[in-house]
Amino acid sequence: MSYALPKLLFPVCDRPILERTCEHLSSFGVDEIILAVKYLADQLREYFGEQYNGVKIRYSLEHFSLGTGGPIALARQYYRNERILAMNGDILAEIDLDAMRSLHESSGALATIALHEVGDPTRFGVVRLDEHSRITEFVEKPQLADAPSKLANAGAYLLEPEAIDRIRKGRKVIIEREVFPALASEGKLSGYVHSGTWFDVGNIADFRNANFACLDSMARGKTIMTEDASLSASAKLTHPLLVGKHATVEDGASLGPQAIIGHGAHIHKNASVAGTIVFDDVEIGSDSSIEGAVIGNSVRIGKGVTIQQGSVIAGHVTIRDSVHITRDVYVHPHREVAGDIDSPGHVV
Repeated sequence: MSYALPKLLFPVCDRPILERTCEHLSSFGVDEIILAVKYLADQLREYFGEQYNGVKIRYSLEHFSLGTGGPIALARQYYRNERILAMNGDILAEIDLDAMRSLHESSGALATIALHEVGDPTRFGVVRLDEHSRITEFVEKPQLADAPSKLANAGAYLLEPEAIDRIRKGRKVIIEREVFPALASEGKLSGYVHSGTWFDVGNIADFRNANFACLDSMARGKTIMTEDASLSASAKLTHPLLVGKHATVEDGASLGPQAIIGHGAHIHKNASVAGTIVFDDVEIGSDSSIEGAVIGNSVRIGKGVTIQQGSVIAGHVTIRDSVHITRDVYVHPHREVAGDIDSPGHVV
């Protein structure tokens, strides 16, 4: 889905990830951020402009992939020879940045990584941490038997200029493989353990989990109706449920439980949506049934359509009337689906 819509614009409870991140950074006094962007940068500029919530936004454009470290070096044209906070764009976290900075400064490290304990360490960079919060070993995506702990790289780093100097300019650099292990071996890498809210939304399963955890926290046993939503009196609502701005829900429609309906969505008569994340400007035709899916931005779904658990319909897709889509189907952007899809897989 991220090649039709930038991942930073993916909604979590009807608000883009970057919007939530900007607000969190602003609460700690951050007044300027630099976005390392590649394709679809224009969509980010259109949404956020040059400032959001009092935070100045600059755009550092990559013309080819620079990995996880190269963009930090490229963006140095926008910041001075100073300590920076670098963050992965696909994390949603409420890290206490003041506490992280305090630990970093007291440790004398050249870099401090935010860490979070995870159930499956094989998907992340994992560390061994000593009693002084010093990282003594850093292993990127280890086999389970080789994982030194379950403390995973949470995707946020405080970097001193001397650490940034180690990132070679103009080439692809994987900072987790080329910089962090060397700093660890020199005793110059520290770890700050964050135990609060943290989601890596780099895949659809994690994206769903982040949305529904946020929904549960916000809804607290009720339905959230945002401003200017139009709701028929005969619609059936089951919480937890969020209906976004300017959404329209017609007679007999059934929403929830665990449904998030984006801005400007139109749910027609007797349609049913449950366990599903609906992005902005989606139209769902009458008598359609969607359960356990993700529906991308500006999708048009006809009448009497069925979409089953685990399926993902990417942005700008059109699904014609009476189509049945089985479980675990991924329809890529800008496609038209006119016939049933009875087997899991990708429609490209």
